[in-house]
Amino acid sequence: MSLPAIVIEDTRPIKPCQRLEGHTRLVRDVIHLPGGQQIMTCSMDGSLGVWNLQTGKHIANCQDGENAVHSIALSVDGKKVVSGSYDGSVKLWNMETGKVLAKWTGHTSTVRSLCWNRDGEQVLSASWDGTARVWDVETGKTILEINTGLHEVYTATFSPDSTLIATGGHSFLDERIKTWDANTGKLVAILKGHSRSVNCLAWTVDGTTLISGSFDSTIRTWNTSTWQQLAALTGHTDSVYGIAISPNGHILASASWDKTARLWNLKNGQPIGLPLQHPGSVICVSFSTYGTLLATACGDKNAYTWNVSEIIKEAGLNELLVSCPFSSQSTN
Repeated sequence: MSLPAIVIEDTRPIKPCQRLEGHTRLVRDVIHLPGGQQIMTCSMDGSLGVWNLQTGKHIANCQDGENAVHSIALSVDGKKVVSGSYDGSVKLWNMETGKVLAKWTGHTSTVRSLCWNRDGEQVLSASWDGTARVWDVETGKTILEINTGLHEVYTATFSPDSTLIATGGHSFLDERIKTWDANTGKLVAILKGHSRSVNCLAWTVDGTTLISGSFDSTIRTWNTSTWQQLAALTGHTDSVYGIAISPNGHILASASWDKTARLWNLKNGQPIGLPLQHPGSVICVSFSTYGTLLATACGDKNAYTWNVSEIIKEAGLNELLVSCPFSSQSTN
């Protein structure tokens, strides 16, 4: 008589490719730079750091005075970066020289997130002062200010076609996500469902779905035609602080205060592989241009990189690595 086969599940923790050390305070944001060989981080220590992904070495540093830097975003052409500071200012940096080209003022509190529009002529900022602002990159002027009604705005992002703006943040009412006309600032919809503050938002690359992450530990997806909730992704055990969508639109990455990052299959909302374990709270996630590498920022003052391709292949989901006709670099 033959015995049934014994299936042993591989529970070994996934190891990062690199640990990028050098910041002296919490790393708040991370982005991949053009060419796929470098990433940039920003930190509460007031600096923007550039790292070589092959060696893991810190190769450049831009100092933002004494101000903690909470957010960074790369321009469409890869030649400029905007940063958001504790003092409410937004700075425009030249990537070649590492110098500040302009300083934009108007916010009265910390700038928590930044996003470029589709043609690279505008930047959207979200602030703890309760507003979102659209800036003209050439002039540095505010061309639209949205008083969101939120006590603090933690995230703001353009839709892929730049016609809509979504904002999320802290409110005592169930009005933590709102969408707006990007030209007029007129309220379009209020999305209700999260029980606590919304930390992060991202649009799918085809614009049909908006995704949110919250202090209530859930990730929710929303139909952008009806503004109704589609699904709730559960698995994190503490606040979801950052999300990012792979450039091909198939994979979602999430960062949580439960000390993990997770990958999700956007086709069915199921987790992919084991959680990516970190020594501290995970603050943000960022995919590389081709979606094969994930960068994370951790509360231990370091950034980490992870091989997405390997994780996907080990899960037997190779189809999630196939490119998508709507493919573009996601932001948050």
